[in-house]
Amino acid sequence: MSSSYLPATTDSIAQALEAKTPSEAISILYHVIENPASAPDALRIKEQAITNLSDLLRQENRAEELRSLLTQLRPFFALIPKAKTAKIVRGIIDDVAKIPGTSDLQISLCKEVVQWTRAEKRTFLRQRVEAKLAALLMENKEYSEALNLLSGLIKEVRRLDDKLLLVDIDLLESKLHFSLRNLPKAKASLTAARTAANAIYVPPAQQGNIDLQSGILHAEEKDYKTAYSYFFEAFEAFNALEDPRAVFSLKYMLLCKIMVSQADDVASIISSKAGLQYVGPELDAMKAIADAHAKRSLKLFEIALSDFKAQLEEDPIVHRHLSSLYDTLLEQNLCRLIEPFSRVEIAHIAELIELPVDHLEKKLSQMILDKKFAGTLDQGAGCLVIFDDPKTDAIFPATLETISNIGKVVDSLYVRSAKIM
Repeated sequence: MSSSYLPATTDSIAQALEAKTPSEAISILYHVIENPASAPDALRIKEQAITNLSDLLRQENRAEELRSLLTQLRPFFALIPKAKTAKIVRGIIDDVAKIPGTSDLQISLCKEVVQWTRAEKRTFLRQRVEAKLAALLMENKEYSEALNLLSGLIKEVRRLDDKLLLVDIDLLESKLHFSLRNLPKAKASLTAARTAANAIYVPPAQQGNIDLQSGILHAEEKDYKTAYSYFFEAFEAFNALEDPRAVFSLKYMLLCKIMVSQADDVASIISSKAGLQYVGPELDAMKAIADAHAKRSLKLFEIALSDFKAQLEEDPIVHRHLSSLYDTLLEQNLCRLIEPFSRVEIAHIAELIELPVDHLEKKLSQMILDKKFAGTLDQGAGCLVIFDDPKTDAIFPATLETISNIGKVVDSLYVRSAKIM
């Protein structure tokens, strides 16, 4: 980079905009930023140059240069208000986030910024960068480090009573606890986020986030009807903002319909005016699962899982519920198939249900232990022996009823004797 600089004027910005190549425009903007002028107009032009430069570097996928730019601008930050500094720093961090494959770079960049903000005593900016860092650590599955960071940050933000940031942090903590399968703490953090959100105006995107997390937690508790209503609220918020998360909210709505055995509603939701905007692999995957569920076909279910692996198995929320649904379908199909038999070869059942024999043996033994049916596995002969349902002996309930009646008589006699005495 040359030591010469260009005047911090609108003409210099125009010159960068008219440049024939992005590299030329980037070079011009660097020279504008290097201008040592500190007059208010010059500072305003340099702020615009920084914004334009950050956008160009993002478009060119030059993440390392964005990181270097943030370090280079530190002397400039001493000349402008703290609020503008925070806006520029967070803007550059967001631009780095838009470049694919930069998660590790984002984490190291946020850590650098946190150290700098501590040294400069810029509390407002540090808290927001730490919240961003915790979110990145969660995405990187470094859950313990993210929780340690959040635990200190929550106490600090509660003392300052920054409600908007508190909503973000509580919601993030809820997602972290959910990732660690700690549902009680996830619900407690979500309740705290809702309490803070009720006291202030929350942007629609953040409200959609809260509703989406609420739906996920209710679905985890098998309360699919309530979960559906929350997913619907989230979908409406994201749809109005044209946010890409709308398709995931719609996908989870369809999941809820399937889980409550209303798979027939899936096609009508997809073909609705709102659903047609998001037709694609995500919704096609859920339609395939709905068709398999409606036909109670394990083969179609497995074909759907294979054809839409990215949309179903790689989505942890959908995968968890579909595993439960698959087990239910498998058990229903097995009970239906073995019902006519008192003794049947396992290989024959495996052929009928189109599953490997070893997988079927494990499932049958689990069902026997769970008392889904009475039977035993004769592995020497490779057969399943099904017992008749044991008939309940009527003498035991009758005996219990007699004892209960005698107890009532004794109690009544005791009350009468107490009155006479």
